[in-house]
Amino acid sequence: MVEPSLPEGDPGGNTWNHRSHAPSAGVAVFLLACLLAGPATAAPAQTFRLDDLERIVTLRDAQISPDGKRVAMIVSVPDSKTDESTSEITLVDVSSGTRRALTRGRKGISSPRWSPDGENLAFLAKDAGTRKNQIFIMPMQGGDARCVTSSSEGVERFSWSPDGKYIAFVAQDPPLNAEAIKAHNKVFRVTDGHFLLKQEVAPWHLWIVPAAGGDARRLTQGKFSLGTESGSIATPAWSRDGERIAFTQFPGAYWAPSFRSVIGEVDVGLGTTRVLVADQGARYFTYAPAGDAYAFQRSRNGDQNNGTAVYVHANGRSYDATAAQARHYSSYAWMPDGKTLIMAGPSGTHSVLWRQPLSGKATLLDLGNVEANNGLGTTTSASSSDISVSNTGTIAFIGSTANHPGELYVLDSTSSRPRRLTHVNDFVDGLDLGRTTAVEWTTSDHLAGDGVLTYPVGFQAGNKYPLVLLIHGGPTLSSNQGFQRLAQLLAASGYLVFQPNYRGSNNLGDTYQHAIYRDTGDGPGRDVMAGLAAVEKLGIVDPDRIGVSGWSYGGYMTAWLTSHYDIWKAAVAGAPVTDWLMDYSISFYQEGDAYLFGSSPWTSEGWDIWRAQSPINHVRNVKAPTLIMGTVMDTNVPLVHAFEWYHGLRDNGVPVEFYAYPIESHVPNDTVQVTDMYRRWIGWMQKYLR
Repeated sequence: MVEPSLPEGDPGGNTWNHRSHAPSAGVAVFLLACLLAGPATAAPAQTFRLDDLERIVTLRDAQISPDGKRVAMIVSVPDSKTDESTSEITLVDVSSGTRRALTRGRKGISSPRWSPDGENLAFLAKDAGTRKNQIFIMPMQGGDARCVTSSSEGVERFSWSPDGKYIAFVAQDPPLNAEAIKAHNKVFRVTDGHFLLKQEVAPWHLWIVPAAGGDARRLTQGKFSLGTESGSIATPAWSRDGERIAFTQFPGAYWAPSFRSVIGEVDVGLGTTRVLVADQGARYFTYAPAGDAYAFQRSRNGDQNNGTAVYVHANGRSYDATAAQARHYSSYAWMPDGKTLIMAGPSGTHSVLWRQPLSGKATLLDLGNVEANNGLGTTTSASSSDISVSNTGTIAFIGSTANHPGELYVLDSTSSRPRRLTHVNDFVDGLDLGRTTAVEWTTSDHLAGDGVLTYPVGFQAGNKYPLVLLIHGGPTLSSNQGFQRLAQLLAASGYLVFQPNYRGSNNLGDTYQHAIYRDTGDGPGRDVMAGLAAVEKLGIVDPDRIGVSGWSYGGYMTAWLTSHYDIWKAAVAGAPVTDWLMDYSISFYQEGDAYLFGSSPWTSEGWDIWRAQSPINHVRNVKAPTLIMGTVMDTNVPLVHAFEWYHGLRDNGVPVEFYAYPIESHVPNDTVQVTDMYRRWIGWMQKYLR
């Protein structure tokens, strides 16, 4: 539903790979003997396996220096022994690709940010004294990082002032009823929060602190908040003269009403605040690096069922700079001239970058076969990458290809091709992977749909193969041709893997995304079936061995499809939404559901449709053996959905098993749990699609 290290001094080797696919000494001697004996058939390459998951190095938050010569980024290496990832900041030379580690052994490290002059790098890490994430500043000419904040609740987001003398940061207030809690009275008011809350959520507010160290000064206060309990935290945006700071201003600390956010602004000297952008839903505000323009994101025309547009204020007016292409944009960054934006987002089955002038149509950048995403390939989607632009116009981003996980790339200009700077996941290049391609079709109501098809390893034309549908979540996410771990694991097990983008997906423009409005099950179900028919026309699918699966909204689609179409031989429903009324009542994003239906489920207008579109009302139709999985403390899709579905299937004689992970996240993201989840997923398909 509504939805992410290198050894210090390492000159660039791959020493962090925990094991190798290289042959043993005995095998090497045998191969050498065969070569000396004469021509022979080459030994088959190994396939992508479950234990390869702990070899994938994850890169994120790539930040290019102001002069465009270096990139700082977070490098995370999983460790199955501790079930934790070691994350460190690594510095990469843009010219040579040479890497060196900047940190060692720090906990909670994130958010590297360059000072305006490039002489210092700030980042977040856990402080030993407060045991919270604080801001550290590391001089790039040498020396230890020093902590410059001591926030009792920790720091969430921060940004440098234009002159580099101050840092603005966002921190949560102490608990609202702290004194009562000390006196053992822990009762709290329930409003828009999710059902697992244990206390009323305090708001987040804005502070500034001298970069050289010293006392922090609070700039905002009140019932409004710069963050929400489910992770939406504003990043402060300094005006070019350093006199004002803009921020996303939420109505309160809960995510449910966050759609009514505006852009606030505070005078740094006086501490007075005002609303700078009153359009509800405005967020992710930035000032242009040159000129007087500023930009922010908002659902197009304020309609939450449209894609996210980028609005610009220039020459005294605000307008949708992306109106010429009414589609979703996941992130943006300014070019140095202040007249151009670089946009990231999904387009068809690709994650792409555009060059967007302040007026007119965007131009697609030529990324070749590189997808602008990190290549993790989660069970919900492969998200678009954030982008970082230097003062020289060099662009840095994390990208992947269909057959290679995330690496660091740079574009030397908007007219150049991507240049790869890292090789942290090169072990994948030696594996035999499934080929990935796009599939397109026309829906029953004449919309253009698409999806991603991955062929089984060793595919041979003329044969027919079992097929597994792998359905993304969201619903406003999408599947693309970046590296997808689960798809490749299924392909290695001999399956065709089809990832359909049903209506509501954000990759085909606003018309397709908006089409899910008041049609959350029937319409997407028809889209998936039309896509499946397009794949079957290729003549490669065994119609008697088709399985369906997905997580989050993909779990909802699995429940919907198995209760409305009797063709499935197996199903995996991960964190499935099965009861819209319950979802609205106890999850963290109640109003997010309401936008899909245009009403509350408890009013006359919504009474019938919310119930009709809930799979639980159709559970007696299900025949497919179903594996259910979820996480115990999920506030996104609470596990009670899965409990309902489990009992509904079990009591109607459907083969069903149910497993839960005792964690707080919506999807397992640590190596051990992810490996177990994928093992069960694949094993269920192997059991019933033999």
